[in-house]
Amino acid sequence: MLEDPRVNFAISKQGLKPGVDHLGVQVESESELSVLRKQVAKAEITALDQPNAECCYARADKYWITDPQGIAWETFHTLDSIPVYGKNGSADSTACCSFERTTASQTSNSNSCCA
Repeated sequence: MLEDPRVNFAISKQGLKPGVDHLGVQVESESELSVLRKQVAKAEITALDQPNAECCYARADKYWITDPQGIAWETFHTLDSIPVYGKNGSADSTACCSFERTTASQTSNSNSCCA
């Protein structure tokens, strides 16, 4: 992870083609996450909100966007650790941090993890 800004590089196969799966920006506080989310809304970029998501040994508030090249970006604030890798302990491609690229107009407040 880079520290300034805090960028996580998620390189994984997870049932998909090998390579960069998504990129993440980790923030230190809920207020910092809120500021970045407001900037996304002001720029009229569609985001998928996932409050209180359980994913990859962590519970976090997050949102996802897709850049013009089709790369998913996850912006998140970690709230706590959890004892399992993904929701219900599953590590398959639909359970944890495998952002499903949907239509640009779709927005969700789902509590599911990254999908």
